[in-house]
Order: sequence, then structure tokens, then C-alpha cells
Amino acid sequence: MIGMVLAAGAGRRLRPYTDTLPKALIPVDGETTILDIALGNLAEVGLTDVTVVVGYAAEAVESRKAALQDRYGVRLTLVHNDRAEEWNNAYSLWLARDHFAQGALLVNGDTVHPVSVEKTLLAQRGPGILLAVDDIKKLAEEEMKTIFDDRGQLTRINKAIDPAEAYGEYIGATLIESRIAVELADALETTWRRDPHLYYEDGYQEFADRGGEVRAAPIGDVSWVEVDNHDDLARAREIACHY
Repeated sequence: MIGMVLAAGAGRRLRPYTDTLPKALIPVDGETTILDIALGNLAEVGLTDVTVVVGYAAEAVESRKAALQDRYGVRLTLVHNDRAEEWNNAYSLWLARDHFAQGALLVNGDTVHPVSVEKTLLAQRGPGILLAVDDIKKLAEEEMKTIFDDRGQLTRINKAIDPAEAYGEYIGATLIESRIAVELADALETTWRRDPHLYYEDGYQEFADRGGEVRAAPIGDVSWVEVDNHDDLARAREIACHY
């Protein structure tokens, strides 16, 4: 199993920080960036082979690759998404299909969370796809919400779900088992070919609709944030120093 980070997005709502940097390289604790936290977490749980999908401002990640490898004791493989500024991340994850074929613990490159999330996912391994879900946070319109049936199988995942009906929020961390990699890759390809602006979570929906196993791993009461705008960045800087 490898670690994986999706770090291809432009992060336009975070300008001027993202004028020349991808979101993953925005500092959140001194010089520590979102990508630093992700790599540190993956290394702490023993996942030292890490694939990073890059796109927007990819050269900024490339220039830091050697230093990041030395700092965290990881081996980084960069996968380039040349459509990152045009298409959404269903395509990004599909591009990494040969890598998650080994099994992967995937984290979004704009999510700041403690290593307890990775530990929770690894402790509950078993389902083909296991989603880290916050079932405590009060939900609103923007969150990637989830619904599971009585057997614990995913039935819906998208932002349009009524918060009152949702089980919780998917926080951008997934354990993907190698045995379902081919089926997931096919579901992702179907998704981005249908609409290249769809999310990889739409690929998870496609996979689940075909009968693929997708379950939740509740993360407990932990401080985390998806960094989409300046308010999120301020929150990230409040919590990251406590990890």
C-alpha cells in the first residue's frame, strides 16, 4: 500500500497565496505547508512511497521534491495532470490508477487533519473503499455529504444532499484496497468522460451504484478543515500548530 496526495488544483479563492503555488504548498504553521502535514502523517503510519498528483504550479512541488523526501523519509512519485486548470479531480484520481492499483491511502492536498485520521482508516481496513467521515460536525450546503444504508453501504455522496438526511461529511481521506482498483478506475473513467468537471467522489458514487463496497470510518471528535478560502486558511492556522 502507498500514500497518495491529490494536489493538482489551482485554488483560485485563495489568491494571492495561490498566484504561484498550489493550495497544498500554502503554509499553515510557520513554514509547514498542507503538503508537509500530509506527508508527515503518511510517513508516521509507515506509508513512505507516496504518489502526488500535481497540475497547477506543478514546478513548485517539483522544486521541493528532494527536500520533502529528505525531511519525511518518503519517496515521492509525481503524476502530472495537464488538465488540472480545466477539469475536476475525478480525472486527477483516474490518472493515478496505476498507482492506487497497489492499494492507497489517499488524502486531498487541501485538507488539514491530524494523523489520527490515517490511523483510523488503517485500523478499520476491510471494505474495498473506506471513507473518513466526520459524523459530528454540523453540516451546511458546501460539505461533501454522505448517506449509508442499514448495512453500512454508501448510497449517496455529494454536496447537494439535504444536511438533515446526511450521515456525515466525507473529509477527503480514503483507503482504497488493491482488489477493487480496476473497478474503481473504470468507474472514474466513466465519470470524467460523462462530465470532466465532476469530482472523484462522483466516481465513488458510480462505483457504489455498480455494487462496489464503500463504507464509512467515523473519525471521532478531531479538529480538521478543508482549505477552500481565506476563512478556512485562518482556521487551518489555528489548528495545525496543535498536531
